[in-house]
Amino acid sequence: MPDTRSLRARIHEAIEPDERRHRLTWVSGVLVTLVLVSFLTLALETETARADSGLPAWVGVLVGQVNTVIVAVFAAEYLLRLWVVGENPRYRGVAGRLRYMVTPLALADLAAFLPELIIGLFFPHASGGMVAALRALRLFRLFKLARYVPAFGIVGAAVRRAGPPLLASLAVAAVQVYVAALILYFVEGVQPIPGHPEQQERFGSVIRAMWWAVVTLTTVGYGDVYPVTPLGRFAAALVALAGIGIVAMPTGILASAFAEEFRERHERKAREKPGAPSHAGPDADPSADEDVRAE
Repeated sequence: MPDTRSLRARIHEAIEPDERRHRLTWVSGVLVTLVLVSFLTLALETETARADSGLPAWVGVLVGQVNTVIVAVFAAEYLLRLWVVGENPRYRGVAGRLRYMVTPLALADLAAFLPELIIGLFFPHASGGMVAALRALRLFRLFKLARYVPAFGIVGAAVRRAGPPLLASLAVAAVQVYVAALILYFVEGVQPIPGHPEQQERFGSVIRAMWWAVVTLTTVGYGDVYPVTPLGRFAAALVALAGIGIVAMPTGILASAFAEEFRERHERKAREKPGAPSHAGPDADPSADEDVRAE
C-alpha cells in the first residue's frame, strides 16, 4: 500500500525516536553516532593543539574535517526540525515554531552547532581560551543522547522524581559544612597555636575553614589542610563520621528513585504488550487468564 503521507510527515517520523516501540530510527542512530564521534574529536583536538603532541599532523587535519561535517549535519538537522515540527499541533505556524525554538531541547540543539559554525565561518584561524570555551559547548550534544537513548530519559525522570528529597539532603549537607567550618574556625583559627602559625592562615575565617569542611565531609581528604590540636582532631573525627551520611543520603534517595522509575516503566511496558490483561492485582482470578488462552 503506497505511503500517502506528506514528505514533511515522513521526515518528522524519521528524525524523531519511536517512543511506542522504544527504539531508534536509522536517522536517530546516525545522529547518536555523530554525537559520540564529536566527543572523540574534541578529545583529539585538545591533544593535536599542543606543540609537543606525539600525534602526526594529518590527525589534526582529519579531526577538523570530521568536525566540519558533523557541524553541517547538526545545522541541517536543526533546520529540518524547524520545518517538520509543524506536524505537532502545538508548534504549527510561525508562533508555534517560535515557541518550539525556546524549548530546552531546541536551545540545546542550537548551542550544539552554532558556536562552532560561527568560528568556522568567521574565525577559522582563531585560537585561545575563548575558542576552546566555545568548543566546550559541544557538551550540549549530550541532550541529543537524552532525546534518543532511553537510558538518559530514565536518569532524568529519576532525578526529577527525587528532586524534593535531594534538595532536603543538600540543605542538610550545607548546614553540616557550615557548622563544621565554624567549629574548626573557633578551635584552630581564632588563637595562634604555638609551633603552627599556618593554622591561622588555613582556618583564620569561616570561609577558609569551609574548604577543609567540604573535603572532609565528602570523604575526599586531600590532606592539604588539617587540624593539629587534640580538640581540633576530636572535632574533625566527629565531622568525618557525619560525612558518611552526606554521601549515603543522596545515594539512597537516587537508588530508590531509580528503582521506582524502572518498576513503573516495566509495568507500563507490560500493559502495552498485545494480549496483556487490563486489570492485574493480587485478587485477580488466574482461571480467567487460562480461559482466555483456551479460547
